[in-house]
This record gives sequence, C-alpha cells and structure tokens, in this order.
Amino acid sequence: MLFHYALVDDLITKEEFEQRVEKKIDECGDLIDEPTAAMLVVGALGRQHVKIRALSGRSSLFSFFGKVVDKTEPREFDRNDGEKGWVATLLLGDETGTARIVLWDEKAGAALEIAQGEVLEVIGRHPGKGGKEIYALALRKAGCEIAYNPGLNGAASLSVEPVTLDVLLLGTEPPRTYTRRDGSSGEMVEAVIGDAQGTARLVAWAPELLDSIPPGAVVHITGAKPNDRNECRAYSIDEKSTVIVSGEQITIPFTPLASVSDKGFYSVQGTVRAVQEPRSFTSRDGSLSWVRNLTLNDESDEIKVVLWGEKALVTVHPGNRITLYHASAKPGRFGGIELGAGKGSILCMPEEEACEIVFCGTIIAGNGCTFIDDGTNRYLVEGNFIHGSIVRAHGTLSGNRIQPVQSEPVECTPAEVMAHICRFREQLATR
Repeated sequence: MLFHYALVDDLITKEEFEQRVEKKIDECGDLIDEPTAAMLVVGALGRQHVKIRALSGRSSLFSFFGKVVDKTEPREFDRNDGEKGWVATLLLGDETGTARIVLWDEKAGAALEIAQGEVLEVIGRHPGKGGKEIYALALRKAGCEIAYNPGLNGAASLSVEPVTLDVLLLGTEPPRTYTRRDGSSGEMVEAVIGDAQGTARLVAWAPELLDSIPPGAVVHITGAKPNDRNECRAYSIDEKSTVIVSGEQITIPFTPLASVSDKGFYSVQGTVRAVQEPRSFTSRDGSLSWVRNLTLNDESDEIKVVLWGEKALVTVHPGNRITLYHASAKPGRFGGIELGAGKGSILCMPEEEACEIVFCGTIIAGNGCTFIDDGTNRYLVEGNFIHGSIVRAHGTLSGNRIQPVQSEPVECTPAEVMAHICRFREQLATR
C-alpha cells in the first residue's frame, strides 16, 4: 500500500489513503486485493498509470508498467563529496517504446533480483530539465502481462560494446565541422541506415568511411557503437570501424499509416492526396528555410505530413507515390498525428527521366542549398553562384534539380526589372 501512496502523498494523508483503500475493497465485495484497490484509489485521484511513450510529458511524477528488456549490474562510484554511491540501470519496454530506469544507492541492489522478461511497476521522475531517463522512486514486480515491441524505437539493449551491422545506407547529410574538447576541429557525417528492425541514425566521426558509398547500397559495418541515450536507435563509427559494400539483401519494414503512434520514428509509404505550396520562414539561427504540408494516405488510413528545409521544395503533386524513412511522429497542432520529415529523414520520390534545359533566373542562396528562380518556376541548382545574381544555366533537369554544364551571368535591363515588379504585384494581389 505504501508503494501506491507515494503517488498521492501530496494530495491526502496516509491514514485517509488507507481508509479509501479499505472502503474500495468493501465496495467490491472483497473481490479485489489490496494492491488493486490502491491502484483504483490512485486513479480516482487523477494519478493514472501511463504508457512509456507518455513519460516525456510534463508531469513531475510517473507511474507505469514495463517489461525488463536489459539491465546492468550495480556499480560503485565516487560522489563529488568523496562518499561512495551505487547505481544500476534497467531498460523497460512496452508496446509504445523503451525507457531507461536509473536505480540509485540502496535501490541499485534490486537489479540483482530482477530478471529479463519480468514485468515491473515503477514510480519515478525525470532527473531535471531535459532529462530523458527516469529515476526510480519505488518499484516492484507485477503479475500482469506487458506486450513489448522490440522494433518500434529506441535502444534494445543497454550495452555500449561495439556491434556488427548489415544495413542499407538510405542517405547521408553533408559533412559538418565540430570542435573537439581540446579546441581542435574535425569533420563528421550523419546518415540514416535501415535493416529488418527499422531505421536508425549513424554518426561517422571518420567521414571517409562513407566516401563513395551511394544511397541504396548495403554495407557491412564493424565496430559500430550503440548510443542508448538517443531518442531512436542510433550508432556511431570512428577510425576503428570498417564499412564495406556487401551483397546482402536488406528489407526495411514499413508501418501502415493506421498503426503510426503519436511518438517515435516511422518508415511509411503512401499516395499524396493533397499538398500545399512551400512557405518560407526564418529559423532560430537566423537562416532562411521552408516548410510544406501534405496529406498522405494508404489502404489503412491517412496522415498529415510536414516537409522541412530542402525537402519542402521537392516537386510533389497529388497522386504521387512517395516513401518516407525515419520520419518523426508527434500529436498534430489541430488534432490527429503528424509525421515530420526534415534533417535526419529520407524522402524518396519516383525517379524522373533527366532532360536538357536552358533556364534563366535569379540565384537564391538557401539553407544549405541554392535555387534559381524566374518568378514562376524554382529549381535547386548545383554549383557556386552569387546570391541575387541573374544566371542562364545550360544543363540537365532531373526532378526539381538542375545540374549545370555551362552557365553565364545575365544583365537585366530596366524593362525586365519593371516586368518582374509587375508580376510580383500581380501575385500579391491574388493572395
């Protein structure tokens, strides 16, 4: 009874809680035991048990059930004040995800008596602002059954030992520079990979490991270190790792739209039912970016999708069949569920035949990309161009991207400037 009273000790006294539990047992004709009655009293006071996916909520205290997926043995450590402490970690899962549960000091010893596959009832809280772990205040073994989906999202193990992976390389992002602790700089590359368990993030601290490997290639990776603190399944590789192209066959599972939850990362396929025009906005770092909304449906349901950044400028029309890998789900602003595809996600469109093009327009430097715009059409363009300059590009058009073979600057006459202004005014008048 004390276990459940910890959930409501700020609402009623211990004596009143015990009285309510006894009353609940009497009302049910002694057909329920004391723990069940205590749970009913807790629920009546508004402190219901939640699913693991809801542990990211704003509540200061959580109660939930989870199946033990993995655990660490108690480990001794030195506190800042010189005293000794103990810590152990449990990985609990249910049908909505996984969560790391940290046991401190006297509670750490409980890990020795807990076995994988057992179901625990936990009362816990986040360690502080932005914390993703749960610090256990109380826990006990439960007799109920919990469904666990190992392929949904998050870590499936607490081990940080390097592993071997056979995965499909879905896409990589441009290299970016970072600063090491000693003040020196280095380069890293982020990628999205997939296998039979779903998709995952891959960080290459040695970018040359992924050089010349095209998206769509199956690779054999050794020395991949799991990142069990990431919101999704994630790994990192460095100079001690190896990456080679292999002949394995990899099939990545897709989630029916009707089965997408309001949290996690999903790979889905569907047909575009409706699409809005891209909208520009200023991001937090002051750079210009874009966003675009569309509705995707399949045989099971339909869902709202938000494309961010360069993906928002990909040419998409109603009726197009698209594939999204590693798209993040969250509750929609106006209800329902929303899938977001931006940095860290992959958008695949049907391949379009390339054709020759001569296109004249103004160069617009975007957020990590460059466009050429003639006031009516806009394309991504490869190459180094000066923002605001007018260029005539001769090259190949594939989808919404121009690969120039030749380009030359164009001088704009006053009459052409006035024509641009008139077209702009007409566009404003129709909005």
